[in-house]
Amino acid sequence: MLSNIGIPGLILILVLALIVFGPKKLPELGRAVGQTLREFKKSTKGLIEEDEELESILTSSNENKTTVQENTVTTFDKNK
Repeated sequence: MLSNIGIPGLILILVLALIVFGPKKLPELGRAVGQTLREFKKSTKGLIEEDEELESILTSSNENKTTVQENTVTTFDKNK
């Protein structure tokens, strides 16, 4: 979506923002947007880490189940 704006469109948006919000409010808005993006990035990073932890737990759980099943089959075969 934003990749189609181009340099002239970006300059036009910045000029309009400067006219609408004024030179005193623009830095405050920039800071607010930066903090919002930082918080969003931090939250998504936390979600990704949680997902990876759950995936590793499930993987290790599945490996343990496979080992138990193999041991059960081996024990069953030995008892025959």
